[in-house]
Amino acid sequence: MSLWKFADALPELVHILPEHRVQLGEGDTPLVRSIKVGPAAGLPALYFKLESCNPTGSYKDRFAAAAVSDMAACKKRRCLATSSGNTGSALAAYCAAAGIECSIAIIDGAPQGKIRQMQAYGARLFSVHNFGHDHQINENVMKTLHQLSEEADAAMQVSAFKFSPLGMSGVQSVSYELVDQLPDRLDHVFCQAGGGGMTWAVARGFSLLEKQERLRRGPAVHCVQPEGNNTIAGPLREGKDQGQNVQGTSTISGLQVSNVIDGNHVIADCRKSGGNGFLVSDEEIYAVQARLAREEGLFCEPAAAVSVAGALQAHQRGEIHSDDVTVCLITGTGFKDERSIMKMTQTATFPTLDAWQDIPAYLATNKG
Repeated sequence: MSLWKFADALPELVHILPEHRVQLGEGDTPLVRSIKVGPAAGLPALYFKLESCNPTGSYKDRFAAAAVSDMAACKKRRCLATSSGNTGSALAAYCAAAGIECSIAIIDGAPQGKIRQMQAYGARLFSVHNFGHDHQINENVMKTLHQLSEEADAAMQVSAFKFSPLGMSGVQSVSYELVDQLPDRLDHVFCQAGGGGMTWAVARGFSLLEKQERLRRGPAVHCVQPEGNNTIAGPLREGKDQGQNVQGTSTISGLQVSNVIDGNHVIADCRKSGGNGFLVSDEEIYAVQARLAREEGLFCEPAAAVSVAGALQAHQRGEIHSDDVTVCLITGTGFKDERSIMKMTQTATFPTLDAWQDIPAYLATNKG
């Protein structure tokens, strides 16, 4: 099964007929209970939704499946996109499957692993100096791509409701899956945010479930951001109704979005759900990323660890309780971000032994 099993429940996807659906096995990702990180923090009912198990390694496959399927249904042949990596990888893969040309403006400083993945699928890439860090440059790039996408055979695809609402409707399937996976109780969902599209999609998904009377009351949806990209989470916590543009300083790839984009809607819907905003430092994020690998066996990229850092902070603040059923979205695999892997393993070494007979002696003197 895939996210398309919810097509009849997601109004934006109803019109896409089965013959136009581009499917690579997206959706139906595992939900696993924390082994050590949650219990150690006093959160025995902490769960991880493993979006890293999607075909290209991130939740963005849900977006790309819906967006590219709609393009196929509308006979579009050219995709214009922006990405720091995961969106581009997903769009490049689904466009390759659909026979659609894919051109992507990549964020300045995007990880090489993600760039190579996009290129492997045959996407045409170009970078714009300081794109992703300066909000005025971001707006200019978006304006240019939007103008180009107005040609009859083209479509602009950016993983934000502001630009690609139909594609983002596919991300709402996360909420439907969580209700199926935790039918008895779900209190909190922690979502990381750059432009805020995923967080809003999750909150919207639960609202749809309530309207469709599949859910009596949805969980509190929380927005977590790096301190160096405080466009949404800070204003949400401070009781403001509007997000804020910033000059981004965070090193967390995928969350370096200095414009508000979907942020105002995130603030409104998270607050309506009972959720709040949380800011975490880059160093906290890298530390949690390492813990997830070494204590949980979950190898994720830094951006994927942001939700967990937020949940731990919330518990420390006394804003979630020990018996609450809490889900953190693990949004992408660690294999895409070589810099963070080097940071995590920079002190790790191993010897080359002279002979196989040396193995027992080496293991005996290097325990743990």
